[in-house]
Amino acid sequence: MHRQGIQGLPYYLGIRSLAEVATADDRVVVLNIAGGESRQVTPTSHAFSGSNVVFGTSPGRAGQVLKTAAGDIPIYNNVREGLDAGHSFNTGVVYLPPSGVRDGVAELVRVNPRLRKIVIITEKIAVHDAREIRAMAQANGVDVIGGNCLGVADSWNRIRIGGALGGDHPEESLIKGSIAIFSNSGGFTTTIAQYLGTAGWGTTTLISSGKDLYIHYACPDFARAFAADDRSAAAVLYVEPGGYYEQDIEWTKPVVACVVGRWKSKLTRAVGHAGAMAGSGDRAEDKERWFMEAFGVESIFTPDNPEVSRKGAVVTNIADIPAALTAVMDLNAVGPDFAPRGNLALKPWLANDQGLRLPSEISLPLVTAPEPYAAQIATLGQQIGAVVARQMMKDKSGASVMDPGTQVTSVHGHDVLDLALQPLEACFALPLVHEIADRNDRALLDVAVASEVNLVGDPILVAADAAREAGNAPNAVMATAALIIGPKRVERTLACTRALIDLFALSGLKDGRDEAFDMSRIAIDPEVRALFLATDAEADDPRPEAMLRAIEARGGKSAFLKFLGTLDGRLSRDAILAAIATTISWGPLMRKRITRLTAETLPWYLRLYGVMVGATIPGEHHRPGSLRGIPRDERFGQWTMADLCFLAITGKKPSPEEALPLQILVGLLVSNGPGSISGQGAKGAVSADGPQTPGRVQINKAMAGFLTHCGYSHGGNGFEGMALLLDQFRDKGLKDPADPAHGIDLKAMATEFARAYRREKKAAKELGAELRALPGVHHPVFKGKPVNIDPRERFVADYMQQTGRYNVFHAFYRELVQALYEQGASPYVFCVNVDAVIAALLLALLWPDYQSGRLTDRDLETAAFTVFLYGRMIGSAAEIDDHLNRGRNMDTRTPASACGFVV
Repeated sequence: MHRQGIQGLPYYLGIRSLAEVATADDRVVVLNIAGGESRQVTPTSHAFSGSNVVFGTSPGRAGQVLKTAAGDIPIYNNVREGLDAGHSFNTGVVYLPPSGVRDGVAELVRVNPRLRKIVIITEKIAVHDAREIRAMAQANGVDVIGGNCLGVADSWNRIRIGGALGGDHPEESLIKGSIAIFSNSGGFTTTIAQYLGTAGWGTTTLISSGKDLYIHYACPDFARAFAADDRSAAAVLYVEPGGYYEQDIEWTKPVVACVVGRWKSKLTRAVGHAGAMAGSGDRAEDKERWFMEAFGVESIFTPDNPEVSRKGAVVTNIADIPAALTAVMDLNAVGPDFAPRGNLALKPWLANDQGLRLPSEISLPLVTAPEPYAAQIATLGQQIGAVVARQMMKDKSGASVMDPGTQVTSVHGHDVLDLALQPLEACFALPLVHEIADRNDRALLDVAVASEVNLVGDPILVAADAAREAGNAPNAVMATAALIIGPKRVERTLACTRALIDLFALSGLKDGRDEAFDMSRIAIDPEVRALFLATDAEADDPRPEAMLRAIEARGGKSAFLKFLGTLDGRLSRDAILAAIATTISWGPLMRKRITRLTAETLPWYLRLYGVMVGATIPGEHHRPGSLRGIPRDERFGQWTMADLCFLAITGKKPSPEEALPLQILVGLLVSNGPGSISGQGAKGAVSADGPQTPGRVQINKAMAGFLTHCGYSHGGNGFEGMALLLDQFRDKGLKDPADPAHGIDLKAMATEFARAYRREKKAAKELGAELRALPGVHHPVFKGKPVNIDPRERFVADYMQQTGRYNVFHAFYRELVQALYEQGASPYVFCVNVDAVIAALLLALLWPDYQSGRLTDRDLETAAFTVFLYGRMIGSAAEIDDHLNRGRNMDTRTPASACGFVV
């Protein structure tokens, strides 16, 4: 039949009713049936539709078949071969690439006079080709649907032609009912059908019109077929901007129109559907107005503004379609097709609140998923901790990342500027639990590390002292100690940790601090119980009881320590360390923020932390029951990590005011990502051991890898800044570096130095000699602008100003970079870098002892190097753990093809 088109021109329209769009009598041929999309979709359509595909074409594949659950579909080189083989069809489905669609349609039309319908799945067909396709189809009495569509389907006839309407299980979505669907979006066609089903509405015919620039079967054509279909009581339209297809249509039955894409009017180029670019007068807002005028409504339907008429409603959210349709049909005295099948409220199958306290309105209860998903979720629930995919990790990290804009590094989402203001214990825990430890966990960590620092009677102390006496730098001394904490040294505490995780894994315990948890169901066999109890050889070790007293004194809570307390026996130090580590890691483990491997190895890192700090204290200060004269119970029960680190560096306990600069320095130095030399050493050690068999990886050796890749240039150069400052302030009579009323003319000092440096620079240039670098000044990353800054130094400066603190050495450095520029010794204002911050803050801490002669220049150098090592020790733990979980064996190697030889 012919209809009147634009400007009164006639055009052919063979489909008279929606019941004719997809019928049981249709026989289908698929062009490019062996293509990637067709191979996935056609077998499902063929089986669902009762074997309606007679053959397919794919040049060069003649004689092959496409296997489906309803039988094999033969493949021919072209359509003519299929017809010559005796096959007959009236419908073609086109999966060809855009450049081949016109020729494919031409072939269908030319060789098959019985052709009546073509469904074009291909998107972005050239406009010129689309015009020719239209002309050929009109001239030969063929209806075209598409392009860029997902085909058509009929829920009454149980037929699907082309595309994937209804998904992989169309029988679940294409439910017989009274609502027709016409949609510019293929995916949303299925979604709308599913949404309607929740409110009791089934479907008749579903047409994915597509949204190429040419929509061959458009809204006016649908409206005519919809009016003639006795099965369809109402229709739902999904409409995008672009084109005038929906304007001035006379709807004879109720319609709900969902108009989307207001945001697309702000774009300057097409996105998604090629034709979804709004032009002049065909924006989403314009189409909303067309429908509101057609339906006689004044506004958009929403749950809060349910405006409808007997003719229809306009929505802008597909979730509102079922309610709008029901309201419209109520006015027409028509009820749903069947009982509602649920609702569109969120029904979460999985939840992970990451330990946050969510408001009740967003803390939704879980519902049981339908099978087979429920069984899969139950299996997932048995999984303890996160699962991380392994990959090549050379020069990569999943733990630390630098923001290219600010040049500030973050570790597990926390940037070092924030970490600088956190208690030191929080920094030490972060690399391994991926969260900032709370007060309870910090107290437990303080006790755990304190119990490892005193090395009296341990061969580690002898080895560390020997390394120190041999003239080694602090990193080599620490490496000597770390290497002795091998697998056998931690074998039992790791076994205790694994046992605790096994015992509580499926118990329902969510918070390791929950001492009220019912432990009566936790069954433990004698062999595992014996693992936690002290042996006769440990009878003289006073530390287990001291650790428990300290935890109680600090108010520490641990469900695991409480459980171990029910075992009726003396606990070993290994068991207590395991319980502390499991308490700290339990929440992140249950929230799947960390892997089980990370939780199981945490005690190894805690022991290493304590031993490495302890090794920086000379052996003469390690005594039974005391460390540098500090009694065990005092250290265990009161001291923090900052106190212990300060003690190791200075030999005394700090005041809170003295501890703060150390905390800031260590926090700023935490980052030790894959680009640093020391980070590469740590990752290389893991890579060499073989992280794909994680039980073989020696974490202590990886820590030694970090330490051996530190040196006087990378790590020890903080002292060079101190040396510069000492030269400048040695005879100035400075008493208190924190007193701004020091009476010293810093600008004059800086100017004098800058002039001398400019002369030195000129002389070096004349002699062709290398100019000495100024420590703490300049940095290759922060160059090229008139005034350079290191964000870490600027952070410290701002913090000191905000809190009313002062540091004369830092102030001098800031004067120095300005003077270098003003005196022509530098082309722009250099930055004061983090090495200068280390030098300034640390020298201020140590100045009184240095002035009194208690500390020597060598002591200052050791202190500066050691502070660097403490910070990078934390960052290295993050990289070691990350590489242990993610890395592949030997993945930090450089391929031979990328290596060079220098002649």
